[in-house]
Amino acid sequence: MEKPSSRKPNNRNLLLRYAGLAFQMMATLGLGVFAGYKLDQWIGWRFPVFLIIFSLIALAILLWQIIKDTRRHE
Repeated sequence: MEKPSSRKPNNRNLLLRYAGLAFQMMATLGLGVFAGYKLDQWIGWRFPVFLIIFSLIALAILLWQIIKDTRRHE
């Protein structure tokens, strides 16, 4: 017979896991925005093309990470 604790993760563990995921999201999005901003400055374009592109790529990566992480722990 299975132990109840082995089937269901502790609420504290879930809180720590998703808090870590939130910080990872902020860091990834911040890095994408910063890299796009610096690249736009370096090239000298007035319209922030790379800022938009890198932000959208970071958001796509974050959505993929969230879906992957929440599916795994169901």
